[in-house]
Amino acid sequence: MDGEEDGPPKRELYALLQVSPEATDEDIRKAYRHWAQVYHPDKYQDFHMQQIATENFQRICQAYEILSDEYKRQIYDIYGMEGINSGLELGPKLNKVEELKAELERLRKRKEEGKMSAHFRPSGTILTHLSLPQFLDGDGIMRGMAMSSEVQSQLSKRTAIAIGGNLEVNENSGGGAASTVLRHQLSPVSSIEFIASAGLRALIGVQTTRNLSLHSTATIAIAKSLRDGSINLSNTWTRQLSETANANIQLLLGPESSIALGWQKKYKKMSASGELKIGTSSFAASAHYTHRFSSKSHGRIAGRFGSTNLEFEVGGGRKLSNFSTVRMLYTIGIQGIFWKFELHRGGQKLIIPILLSRHLNPVFATGAFVIPTSLYFLLKKFVVKPYYLQREKQKTLENEERNSAQVQEARAAAEKAQQLLKIVANRKISRHLETNELVITKAVYGSSKALKKADESREVNKESASEVFDVTIPLNFLINDSGQLKLHEGVRKSGIMGFCDPCPGEPKLLHVEFTYGGKRFEVEVDDHAALLIPQESHGV
Repeated sequence: MDGEEDGPPKRELYALLQVSPEATDEDIRKAYRHWAQVYHPDKYQDFHMQQIATENFQRICQAYEILSDEYKRQIYDIYGMEGINSGLELGPKLNKVEELKAELERLRKRKEEGKMSAHFRPSGTILTHLSLPQFLDGDGIMRGMAMSSEVQSQLSKRTAIAIGGNLEVNENSGGGAASTVLRHQLSPVSSIEFIASAGLRALIGVQTTRNLSLHSTATIAIAKSLRDGSINLSNTWTRQLSETANANIQLLLGPESSIALGWQKKYKKMSASGELKIGTSSFAASAHYTHRFSSKSHGRIAGRFGSTNLEFEVGGGRKLSNFSTVRMLYTIGIQGIFWKFELHRGGQKLIIPILLSRHLNPVFATGAFVIPTSLYFLLKKFVVKPYYLQREKQKTLENEERNSAQVQEARAAAEKAQQLLKIVANRKISRHLETNELVITKAVYGSSKALKKADESREVNKESASEVFDVTIPLNFLINDSGQLKLHEGVRKSGIMGFCDPCPGEPKLLHVEFTYGGKRFEVEVDDHAALLIPQESHGV
């Protein structure tokens, strides 16, 4: 079951006692006495009926225990049974709902912070450089390899630490580095970070960020290299231009001073960004555009050029699951022709760039793009897509089986409850038929889609039978001494004694057919809507 349908919060305990969520303490006491008499085990001689009565009597007692206690009822109204079962305990007695809610939120946050302090968020990247020309020359296919890893941990509500390291090997040389970043939230609008690293880029530094306004942020950082003693000072200003676009300016002062201008724009189906960087001895410009074809696939075009680089990149990616994404990119530039494969899973990345040729031969470049792209689409169509469709189908079947077991259990419990109501309900039906008073002739509760189909065909077909449940007996039982049936607004009807939810997660309706004064009537109401019958407006 993926989730429940939209609507008011679950209030099964009110439905169980057949009272409104606004019911007074006296209303709840009266309802409890009534239902306790109906389900008291001592009323039944048969052992099987006693067992059924005991189960339902315990449900009635639990509902009364919660709703008759002022503080438990307030917790239930705010958080439902989750709040009752969560173990949250209140200290001093609180007189207002707002105070109670604030206290519950405070206790819940404290509980979450306890979990957060032990929560680690790891991330890492493995980069493997492969070379086809080198392999053909007999020198092996591996050009180099790099690995990086980082672990973040929330030390407190305002303080976090990140510890990371990286190793890199390129042909006959290599090196590594380790770094630590301590981040502290000074206020809702400002934070500070302390940075230290050892190895290839040994340095110490500090960085502070502040929100200047709702749309502007400024960051100032200073770092000192422990290798040559040089100092770098950077200022970055970020401005939100619109709901979908922002821009930034960065000024870097140091051995390699530079100024950079950047922008980003993001819509639901596309994103684009660009940057222009001008330094004392170099310049560079880059841009990229990503288009989302669906919730699972996207295409990408990117270009970079400058004093040391010139390349064009095209490719795409697909979401394999909620945690995994795969990408294939084709790059052509002054360094050669590359294919790049990327696998992202959670916080982990595997990146494999493959050098196909060091020379920019137009024929080879075209073939290197067309042939693998064609193979990719063929693989996707005949291998990958069928595999994932089959896997999704299997998951759907598993969910249906799991839900089916829950529904069968709920149906069995509702049918048992109806056995206890049947004698009284049949007695009311006989008496009301003689006096032309209200009699429920047919009542079904379940999937709105199935019931609408049934309205068109005048009967529920075999395929939809499992999505509805007959509730004629409990509704006849609920007819009061005034000859009326009243169901309260804002209460899911699946919580009424003798009802069950035959289709979890789907919108539901209650369809009722009844007679009154020798006339036929019919009405349908939403799962959370109130119902009062008989009414002349329900006439057929």
